[in-house]
Amino acid sequence: MKKLVVCALCAAMVIPAVSVSVSADSKELVLYTWENMFPQEVLDGFEKETGIKVVYSNFDTDENMLEKLSMAKGGDYDVVVADDYIIETAIQEGLVEKLDTSKLSGWDNINPLYQGQFYDPNDEYTAPYGAGIPLIVYDPDMVDIDIKGYNDLWDPSLEDSIALTANYRVINGITNLVLGQDFNDQDTDDIAKTGEKLLELAPNVRLIQDDNTQDSLLNGEASVAFLYTSQVTAALQENPDLKVVYPEEGLGFGVMGMFIPSQAPDKDEAYQFMDYILQPENAAKCFDYIGYYCTNKAADSLLENQNLVVPDSVTEGSAVENISAEAEEAYNKNWTEFKAACD
Repeated sequence: MKKLVVCALCAAMVIPAVSVSVSADSKELVLYTWENMFPQEVLDGFEKETGIKVVYSNFDTDENMLEKLSMAKGGDYDVVVADDYIIETAIQEGLVEKLDTSKLSGWDNINPLYQGQFYDPNDEYTAPYGAGIPLIVYDPDMVDIDIKGYNDLWDPSLEDSIALTANYRVINGITNLVLGQDFNDQDTDDIAKTGEKLLELAPNVRLIQDDNTQDSLLNGEASVAFLYTSQVTAALQENPDLKVVYPEEGLGFGVMGMFIPSQAPDKDEAYQFMDYILQPENAAKCFDYIGYYCTNKAADSLLENQNLVVPDSVTEGSAVENISAEAEEAYNKNWTEFKAACD
């Protein structure tokens, strides 16, 4: 999911991802996440307001985070920000604290669209910290139809004109939605139907690539593109006349979540930090900085980049979930056959 991030221009000061011991009276908080995930002005503001020093420790991958947290038996770190699928595993392994939301005055600021997700269905352990949402973007001067959803990508008028990102689960997922199936459908008979539907899309596909997919839309090679969040932002910066579609079938997204490890040494400080980030003014600064879609409803109007605000009309969304090995194999088969048909 990190590839969905608009790269920050200012580097936050970090220290290597190593175990850190903090004494109870030191007024420090160990924040564990990827590099450049919080603007320095927000971290400085938290320290000034609370007197708590933020020790920023970073990891490269979710898997590395989980390994370190497991080795620490849920200790060493006070607040962790990571991706949805790995948080599910961390919760299952007992490494995540159940939140006392009475200590979070900003809890009600969270957009319900990003709550009740598979990794934390009862919102007991996490607060969302940004969503990556792939969306359809198109040039209205080059397209004869009004695109409203994924289903329109199959329109014959779009032959050889669509650029797709290369996330096979997401492409299978949106095809599931076109067929009225669950985004993460695990029934292999259903997945076979998804594969057949995908093959029907192949004539309309101009290219499939993950990096800089928006360039094909900007240079006119493609008239329609299905893009990651950072690519949508980059495309609109270059050409604000492009149209962005929030598909009527529902969104597919990935969510980053904040959580407190089960044995965090400074839980009071952790609650203070989470609540500080949940305040609208601070949240807006964070989302403008990292380039993820805003998961804090109260911060929407404060964002400088309003392209990171999902319209109120959108109330449905599904994240890519962990699935069975059998379903995974079936989706991989669909993708292999689809790519071959697109060549």
